[in-house]
Amino acid sequence: MRFGVGPATIFAMTSPLARGTPTAIDLFAGCGGLTHGLAQAGFSILAAVEVDELAADTYQLNHPDVLLVRRDIRKVRPDRLMTRLRLRPKQLTLLAGCPPCQGFSSIRRLNKSNAVDDPRNDLVSQMLKFTKKFVPKAIMMENVPGLANDERFVSLVSQLEKLGYRCTELILDAAHYGVPQRRRRLVLLAGLGVRLSMPDTTSSRTSVRQTIAGLGAVGTSGDPLHDVTERRSATIKRLIASIPKDGGSRAQVRGGDGLKCHKEFDGFKDVYGRIAWDGVAPTITGGCVNPSKGRFLHPNQNRAITLREAALLQGFPTGYRISLKRGKFPAAGLIGNALPPPLARAQGRKILEDLGLAVRV
Repeated sequence: MRFGVGPATIFAMTSPLARGTPTAIDLFAGCGGLTHGLAQAGFSILAAVEVDELAADTYQLNHPDVLLVRRDIRKVRPDRLMTRLRLRPKQLTLLAGCPPCQGFSSIRRLNKSNAVDDPRNDLVSQMLKFTKKFVPKAIMMENVPGLANDERFVSLVSQLEKLGYRCTELILDAAHYGVPQRRRRLVLLAGLGVRLSMPDTTSSRTSVRQTIAGLGAVGTSGDPLHDVTERRSATIKRLIASIPKDGGSRAQVRGGDGLKCHKEFDGFKDVYGRIAWDGVAPTITGGCVNPSKGRFLHPNQNRAITLREAALLQGFPTGYRISLKRGKFPAAGLIGNALPPPLARAQGRKILEDLGLAVRV
């Protein structure tokens, strides 16, 4: 008697678990920076959770084979996701996530004294909810440094340790891991019964020139993310043109080209500043295509950096797709809020090494 091979058998034979491939789930997936870096490190990403429609659309454009749960993570039941993925406790290699960090950011805390009451801050607890069900071998969470002293983070670490995880936390600069920008991030690593270590830093930094100097002219490159144009008033155009090339600041503008509001207010000195060619860029934020939001002017062209340039400075590959269906500024928000893939790749590789699961990639 012959028996056919059904879908369940095929899944069991071809699944990452059967192949011995390290597996991961990406919570708060955004546009996919964490997933991209972990995949480069050798992980098979089984599932991702993302509620924002634009972020989810962008994620799926780049990671079509990942099971994407488009729901508020507070309404996602870990046990049902486990069943759907045919996983049992302790089978998942890595549970990773970057909870929304706007409420913990230094700018938000500077401008709004009630920033700690931002409801998004409570999403940190979702990492614990999923951990209790999946019991992964390792956990990685990334966020802004301001989270380190928040009671919710302190509680999360305490609860993980009670579950048998050994926790390591450190503030890293992405520029030390091949990302061409300064970006300080809090990283929490937790290993089930094992201490995980932070990745080794790179011996040299990747410069802005190495990253974006070779791109074609804006408007004719054929890349939608590079060809999105900008509109400026004559006054702003004069201001931008008067700012010295290669790292110049609005403070160096003399005469009538400066803006009155800048003369009357001395704060936020990077506003309308140029990025320097031979260093790393400043932190790429959701306002990265708007020079009024920071030092986001091109080193020598009289314009802000493009969406493609911002994505490259975040460490995304040249062909990474970002949905433009809502326009330029929402797309910039996706880029600025992402975890730089090279940082995720470095962390992922170190986790695999510490777990004795290093793979060739």
